[in-house]
Amino acid sequence: MSNYGDIMRKLEIEDAEIMKIALQQEIVRSDESRYDHRLHGVLLVSQGFSCYEVGSMLGHTSKTIETWINQFNVKGFAGLQDELKSGRPPALNETVISSINSDLRNNPRNFGYSQNLWDGKLLSHHIEKVYQVKLGVRQCQRLL
Repeated sequence: MSNYGDIMRKLEIEDAEIMKIALQQEIVRSDESRYDHRLHGVLLVSQGFSCYEVGSMLGHTSKTIETWINQFNVKGFAGLQDELKSGRPPALNETVISSINSDLRNNPRNFGYSQNLWDGKLLSHHIEKVYQVKLGVRQCQRLL
């Protein structure tokens, strides 16, 4: 008969630190995943975890978690959704953004780059090379 400890052994993620960064980048990539991420944060606080603990688990500051809780308390679920932002029209259309998001799900080495992870500088270079659109490093960091 199997021991309970054998059944409940701890699972591990290969290259955990790199995957943690990749997972965090994937979460911030879409409105829907950011909303779901905030929902999880609020759920954890509702289950008794502190804002500090939740922030540590989800990769945010306790202040960010406090903001989510306050927005949720005031506006309900709508308070966790991204607000529309006005400003300059986007330099990239939805088709190109979708293609870039697909590129970001791949290791940069698959495109012939020497880095393992995307950063703003590499993404800026990649977008200019592949899509012939010049974006600054800061603009590219927002896509990550």
